[in-house]
Amino acid sequence: MNNNPYNPAVRDCFGSPDHAGTAAGGIVAFFEDQGMRIRLSANVRNSIITELRFLVWGCPHVIAATETFCRQFEGRPVAELELFETDQIMQDLAVPVEKTGRILVLEDTVRSLRAAIQDRLLSKPD
Repeated sequence: MNNNPYNPAVRDCFGSPDHAGTAAGGIVAFFEDQGMRIRLSANVRNSIITELRFLVWGCPHVIAATETFCRQFEGRPVAELELFETDQIMQDLAVPVEKTGRILVLEDTVRSLRAAIQDRLLSKPD
């Protein structure tokens, strides 16, 4: 019997957070709510997200969700950030329903990052 409350996807992302850290010189978005903090940073070239990094102060589910976001969106066009939704991540990571609000903080941070990137692109094209 396995008493571990985290599924293999959470354990993988939490155990190997390849995107943890800061993108040097990157565009930054920061959001704090429910005792958690998520900081995303990104470098963009030719409207492509070339690097995504994060710092998270939160539970393993939030850390894993943020790592999953970075894995999915690094290398993609900035415009695709509009496609980000938490439903699939919550399902893939088997996030308990009572943690929905915490995962939605990630969604808010991604929206803030998208806005910051768009502001930067408008003021200084690639």
